[in-house]
Amino acid sequence: MNAETLWVFALLATCVACFIANRPRMDMVALSALVALVLGGTLEVGEALAGFSDPNVILIAAFFVIGEGLVRTGVAFRVGDWLIRRAGPSETRLLVLLMLSVALLGSVMSSTGVVALFIPVVISVAGRIGAAPGRLMMPLAFAALISGMLTLVGTPPNLVVNSELARAGHAEFGFFDFTPAGLVVLVLGLGYMLLARRWLARRTPAEPAHQRRRRRVRELIHDYELRDRARRLRVTADSPVIGHTLGELQLRARYGANVIAIERERPLGPVMLTTSANRDILAGDTLLVDFTHEHADLPRFLEDTRLQDRSIKSDYLTDLSREIGLAEVTVPPGSALIGKTILQLRMRSQRGLNVIGLRRNGESLADRLLQEKLRLGDTLLVAGTWKGIRLLHTQAHDFLVLTLPAELDEAAPAANRAPLALLALTVTVGLMISGLVPNVMAALVGCLLMGAFGCLTADSAYRSLHWQSLILIVGMLPFAIALQKTGGIDAVVSALLGLTGHGAPRTVMALLFVLTALVGLFISNTATAVLMAPVALGLAQQLGVAPHAFAMTVALAASAAFMTPVSSPVNTLVIGPGHYRFMDFVRIGVPFTLLVLGVCVLVLPVLFPF
Repeated sequence: MNAETLWVFALLATCVACFIANRPRMDMVALSALVALVLGGTLEVGEALAGFSDPNVILIAAFFVIGEGLVRTGVAFRVGDWLIRRAGPSETRLLVLLMLSVALLGSVMSSTGVVALFIPVVISVAGRIGAAPGRLMMPLAFAALISGMLTLVGTPPNLVVNSELARAGHAEFGFFDFTPAGLVVLVLGLGYMLLARRWLARRTPAEPAHQRRRRRVRELIHDYELRDRARRLRVTADSPVIGHTLGELQLRARYGANVIAIERERPLGPVMLTTSANRDILAGDTLLVDFTHEHADLPRFLEDTRLQDRSIKSDYLTDLSREIGLAEVTVPPGSALIGKTILQLRMRSQRGLNVIGLRRNGESLADRLLQEKLRLGDTLLVAGTWKGIRLLHTQAHDFLVLTLPAELDEAAPAANRAPLALLALTVTVGLMISGLVPNVMAALVGCLLMGAFGCLTADSAYRSLHWQSLILIVGMLPFAIALQKTGGIDAVVSALLGLTGHGAPRTVMALLFVLTALVGLFISNTATAVLMAPVALGLAQQLGVAPHAFAMTVALAASAAFMTPVSSPVNTLVIGPGHYRFMDFVRIGVPFTLLVLGVCVLVLPVLFPF
């Protein structure tokens, strides 16, 4: 082993030590290592910067953008709703459903892309069930890695070893030949994570004070006594309100019916409209109405307007909290609102919002809402579309915004584009499965479709990129080139191959798995498979046995990148959202890797006899 090889290993060991110590930041360590490899003369500048043009890096960045499109259109949160609905109050069912969903999808498309898509879903779900993201992020990553063990196209290493079998003149693997062993690993992974979750990171980042004070919509509904006041009313074809504006109808003054928003059907699905005074009412619209206590006359209102009362499944439209927003504002000294009644504020005509609650000295004035004149320090609860709520900060002159609920983070500004976002995702996944274009091109097509369909803006696309994860991956990729260029990989392979000798086939398979998994810590799983597949076939030939169990051992070991956060882009992606440290993966990943080793040694010879 020459001096240059020793230098690369020393630098790699230094990086690992910094990762373990968790300082400085991992992306800064990786970037520093990249610079050191160039200044030390090991790599040329072009070689060191090759990661910025690596297809996998571009693929990851593209799926961040696609994921943002799914968030802005509400698709990601609907997936989270489905998971929570199916799981109920059980975190166990939630973890199982999450891992099964990710494993199934990842078996036919890029596991890295699947993780990038599910990260916003998991963050949303964790927030709603009150769990630390670290309780779910590592199961997400492990399920994505296991997904590569389920089908022939689940991950590139599978295709690499299959090609090596064909080149050597052996029968190739079928599409589902990986499935039996992969299912065993998946079942073990589910059971292992259910047991290991007590050791998963419970850390959450320190939140700014203003975020710690943010409340949920349900809390505001309770504080302002809004329960049982809301209705969803559909405009029937014979209703006399059709063709009239809200200003003409004067529904609040006549019936105590305060129209908060209007659902209107469009070709791409229903959209939520603001309630300005000149907004026309059309047949088929659904009015979201708040009935104030003192003037509420629901029976007469329904009789006069011939609107159809539709059921509400939750308290005060909380099931529509991604479309309908609430905000709490206060009346400051010198405000022109002091002494005016709610009707005189003209919040609807000026801002498209409606005042639905009033609190004074800590008490709700629900029964005197309309006639009460405002005083200094009163707090008002306003309702409307999230777009109108967001504009409060820029339009407010006579009041101060106190509370924007936590649901603001889950609002979908392009909810009506959800079908188009799903179409873009379907096209992307279809192109990946078909193999018509490289995966990175399929992902870029998905990004362009998301933009063309109006699912996201250019600004939101750039903001969606997780630069810390991308820089970490880019900074670590040059180590693969450096180790190969200096002979470091050959030295490791030669040393470990000397341990195999001519022992029993299962023993040799175990050492082959360990060797492949260790090499995979330093280079990509695809490069690991390229390097180790010929070794596997050579070992099988030396032992005089069929090569398929050995070839699949390499494929599964190349995907078993559970041991460190930098051994796979899948793990790297969840470091930040899960608030993990380097040793979190070591503690959880090493034992599970040993379980996968056991599956290879015990199960593969049964599936593929020697």
